[in-house]
Amino acid sequence: MSGLSLAVVAIVGLLAAPNAGAQSVELTPFGGYRFGWGVSDVGGAPVIDDDGGGSFGMVANIPLGPRPDDFKFEALFSREQARVTIQPTFFSPPLRAITTVDHLMIGVMQELDPSAQRAFISALAGVTRYAAAGDTEFRFTIGLGAGGKFFATRHFGLRLDARGYMTIIELAGTGICSGGCVFGFRANPVFQADVTAGFIVAF
Repeated sequence: MSGLSLAVVAIVGLLAAPNAGAQSVELTPFGGYRFGWGVSDVGGAPVIDDDGGGSFGMVANIPLGPRPDDFKFEALFSREQARVTIQPTFFSPPLRAITTVDHLMIGVMQELDPSAQRAFISALAGVTRYAAAGDTEFRFTIGLGAGGKFFATRHFGLRLDARGYMTIIELAGTGICSGGCVFGFRANPVFQADVTAGFIVAF
């Protein structure tokens, strides 16, 4: 059989598998594609992320209770080699560069069905690491995700994810007090989203 035929057979087998019991720990290496948009700042230079790129990483889940519908702890690492446009000064021409964008996040995941084919949602918080041209920056990030798991056996399955991220690049605040106080805050968020697929190893 060709590689494509084997892949189709494997996916059909996963979708048609009988119910699989809940596992203690799940590790899922994954790959996919990340979409980026927004304007950020790395090393004092404006950075425009208007393109997407391939991403890969690992997600781990650990149950927080004995019941199948209990929340699970989730830890995520995801990396993308992003092509960005950098404007060093107002008068200089824009430059295209490769920037490594890493998400390191933790949170909770809720499975909506204990069967072998189960949907889930997740909420995460952590940091995004930008590394480009000898400079590294860390920024606070929150994320939301949804997807499905399809188990072929108690120990192996397929996981499909769609995630959205919001990274706070700049956060500033001012306050004025005169008989009362007024505060103002300004945030510069950058948004990204990715779709991934991975193979679950449960034990």
